[in-house]
This record gives sequence, C-alpha cells and structure tokens, in this order.
Amino acid sequence: MSKRLQVRFGGCSEAGRKSVNQDAFAAHLATGNGAEFKGAAAAIADGVSSCADSHIASQTAVTSFLEDYFSTPQSWSVRKSVSRVLTSLNGWIYQQNANRQSHLQNYGDSMLTTFSSVVIKSHTLHCFHAGDSRVYHWRDGTLEQLTQDHLSIAAGQGYLARALGADRHLEVDYSTQDLAVGDLLMLSTDGVHGVLSAARLRELLTDATTDLEAAARRIVAEALEAGSDDNLTVLLVAIDGLPQETLDETHRRLTALPIPPVMSVGNRIDGYEVLEVIFSGTRSHMYRVRDEESGEQFTLKAPSQNFSEDALYLDGFVREEWVGRCIDHPNVMKTYEPRREKRFLYYLGEYIEGINLREWMHDHPRPPVDEVRRIVQQAVQGLRAFQRADMVHQDLKPENIMLDREGRVKILDFGTVLIAGTDELISPLDKSIPQGSVNYVAPEYLVGEPGSFRSDLFSLAVIAYEMLTGALPYKEPSVKQVQLKNYAVLDYIPALQHRRDLPLWIEGCLRKALQPNPRYRYEALSEFLHDFTVPNTQLEARIRHRPLVERNPLLLWKLICLGLLLLNLYQWVVNR
Repeated sequence: MSKRLQVRFGGCSEAGRKSVNQDAFAAHLATGNGAEFKGAAAAIADGVSSCADSHIASQTAVTSFLEDYFSTPQSWSVRKSVSRVLTSLNGWIYQQNANRQSHLQNYGDSMLTTFSSVVIKSHTLHCFHAGDSRVYHWRDGTLEQLTQDHLSIAAGQGYLARALGADRHLEVDYSTQDLAVGDLLMLSTDGVHGVLSAARLRELLTDATTDLEAAARRIVAEALEAGSDDNLTVLLVAIDGLPQETLDETHRRLTALPIPPVMSVGNRIDGYEVLEVIFSGTRSHMYRVRDEESGEQFTLKAPSQNFSEDALYLDGFVREEWVGRCIDHPNVMKTYEPRREKRFLYYLGEYIEGINLREWMHDHPRPPVDEVRRIVQQAVQGLRAFQRADMVHQDLKPENIMLDREGRVKILDFGTVLIAGTDELISPLDKSIPQGSVNYVAPEYLVGEPGSFRSDLFSLAVIAYEMLTGALPYKEPSVKQVQLKNYAVLDYIPALQHRRDLPLWIEGCLRKALQPNPRYRYEALSEFLHDFTVPNTQLEARIRHRPLVERNPLLLWKLICLGLLLLNLYQWVVNR
C-alpha cells in the first residue's frame, strides 16, 4: 500500500520491591512482503505472584504469542489467528502444571499468568484479554480502558478468575475499535494501574507521544513512588501512520502488467506455447499451454481487454491466483508460481482433463443417488479446505466444479473468494455487490448479510438438488434481482415433487441445508455430508409428519375445491 502502517513501541518493566520480576512484554511490527496481512502486535503478561514459576509462564506467553501469531497463514483473520495461538499456549502451560502436580504432591499450579494483547491491522485495533492486566486507548486527551479485570471476590479479597494455564479451556475477551493517526495505546500490569488513577494516567500520557521509552519509565517510577508493592510494567504503542490506498493507486497496482492479446494455437507467451483454446469469452480467455523448457502442460488464464479499466474485476483476477497457491487440496484446482518473470497479466493453473458438472448433468439427467453422493462428498472435502484457510468460495455453481477423467472433483474459479485475512484490510473498492450466480447464490447475500461456510453449503445443496431432480429448489428469480426484503419470500419446492423415488431422509437433508436463513442450516459441512450419506430417522420423521399443505399443496387445493363443490351441490339440493 502507498502508506504503510507506522507504529512505535516503548516499554519499561521493573521488579519494584519484589526480588523477581514476573511481568513480561513484547511487541513487533511486520515488515516485507505480506506485512499488511499481519500488521503489528503487542502483548503484556503478569505472572501470578503466588506461583513459583510464573515468570516462565509470562515470558513464554508474550514471546511465543508473537512468534506464533506472525507465523499463521495470511488468509486467516486476526481473531482466528490469535484464538489458535492462545488455545495452544494455554494448553501447553496447563499441561506443564498438570505434569508437575502428578510428580510433586500439593505443588499446585506453578505457572499462571494474565495476558493482554493488541493487534493493529489496517485501521482496526483487535484486543484480546484474560486476567487483570489492562489495555488503554488514548486519543486527544481522552483515556478509555478497553479491558475489564477478571476478578472474583471472596472473604473481602480479589482473586483472578481467568489466567493462562489455570484451566483446560481459556475464555478470552475480544473487542475491536477503529484507530486514527495520533492514537496511543497503553498496556499495563496492576502494579501500575493499581496505584495510579485513570486521571493521573491520562495526564502522564498527554506528553508521551514523543519519547515512548522515557514516558514508560516515568509512569513506572511514579507508580513505584506512589507505594506499589508489585512488579511494574508499561508498554506504549503510538499510531504514527495508517495504510491508505486511493482508487487510482489501486488501479495502477492492478494494471502494472498489461493484459495479453487474444491468442491462437501456436502463439507463445513468456515461454509457454498455446496448444488449445479452451474458451474465449467476454470476461476472460483460457488456454492449454506447454512450458517449452520442461514440457509440462498448464492452464493459462488471462483477463479480457473489456475489463482493463475495471479495478474490482482485476482485483478478483489477482485473487484467483493467490487463493490457488494458498490451498493445496486434491479437490481444489492449483495455481502455480511462474518459473520466469511475467510480462503480462495471467496466471497458470493445473490442466484438468474432463468436463464440468453442468455437462455431467446434461449427460446424466436422472443419476443414482450414490453417484451424486460421491460427487458431493468430494466437493465437501474441497470446501472444508477453504474453511480451514478462513475462506468462503461464494460462487459455487455447476460450471465451477470439474470432474477429471478419474471422476475426481475439482473446485475452481476463485475470483469472488472471501478471504478473512484480506477482508480486514481497508480498500477503496466497493465489494458490497452480492456474490455468486443468481440461481445458486445464498439468500443472506441478497438481504445484505455477510457470507460464511453456510453460504457455500447452501450453494452446494442447490447443486445436489439439481443433480438429483434436474430442477432448482426455489423459483428462478429475475436475473437483475440482487436484493431480498427478507427470507420469508423464498418458498422451498420439495425435491420429492420432481423425483418420487428419493428417500425421505434425503429430502429432509436437502430441506435443512437449503433453509433460506443460514442460522437454521447445518452447523458443519460434515453434519450435512453425514445426513446425505447415512439415513437419519429424525429427518425422515419430520418429512412424514409435515402437514399436507407442505407435503402436497396441489392435492390440498384439489381437496379444498372438491369440498367447496360438494358444499355447493348440497346447498343446491337443499334449496330445491
């Protein structure tokens, strides 16, 4: 980005009147390629004084946290990255305590520590907290405490209610806040904020923006002078610059390489010979090419000149290549790093010999359930790879699922993939347009809600429904429809109306996966796959006991009409 994240750190930690300093802090700003995906992070920990080795716990917590956080995949969101790291850290400390207790009777928890951390990514502050260390936010003379102390009171004394290593499961508070240039963050242990009032801390921070180290030492010294009998630690983080990219800068970055001209068989580009034109459309062109050095064959995809000025489209095209490199799974198409410097905008993907699912459905208008189940099972495995990478495909449709010659499913076309890690970055591009093809898009996009793995589940269930029945589960909307007022306007058409031989539990499984409101769908892709594979008597019972208006609305209306006819005949006879 044209303006990168700029932060400064300054800290001070002293044992004070104690012989051992059980506090610890650490901070780091990512640099180099991909730095914007991780931003900056700072952490502070206060070892519980009644535990013999808490200084080890606090030091391990802050150093391991930073090392592990900056090693998590770039596609992960901040929350997922930190949650995974803290779960692992807490588990390690808890296990150390358990091992010591098993060897030494009544030794107790010897490694416990509070933990507070901040991650600064793009324009957002992410705050994570457990214990009674604190995080403060200072702006324009106003000081706000962002964390709440986790203390329980017994016999007039306060005890820590949460700490790293205290329990097998660690509950961590999480919050976010917008940042501005000039903001100041302060992380402190209770040896400081336990004796200095919020008003005094605000005064001390007012002059802290120039020399953070000196300001941290000054705050610690004043807390010690005020009578603190605990370890004292302050870590200051100043926000000097936030990343910002204008639309013009975005466009220049995306068009740094020219779009190649439309090619024919025999043409060459960057050492690749075109062997076949797979398709050539208004949006993109795809070719089967051969590397002239290695002889390997690839798929080469290039954008169309029609979109040379469309920054949103080009952003999606660049995303396709990135996603294909991040996900390594047999059911997801791979993309490759070019072996030679690229002179044009394109990407290389694996060459898949086969047909797409639309063509397969045309050749198999009434396939056996087992055949559909085999395809769905592989698609679920591919989607789970997206889920593990903190991504949502957002545009699943039969045209974007290939079957190779061995029958292996390959999910492709990543231009609209939602990447949690990049979605947290501020962008001048408007990405609010609903994603996906009109007949397969999840309803939550059309009511203005964000997508999740349940959105991909909905699209896959539509495809499974169509493979089995040759029809769609909802009335086909207008091509121009990009909004829904609410979920109630969608009326599910039972699959049994199209195909009577389907098992009732398959109907129940599809009905649940195709719920318009994502909250009522399956909570995991594995649950959907299980119910699509193994008979579920509960789902079958729900279908059996549905009212007639749901099971067979046409029959209900026929019965109603017959009843009205008989009533009219009866009245006619009586009147005669």
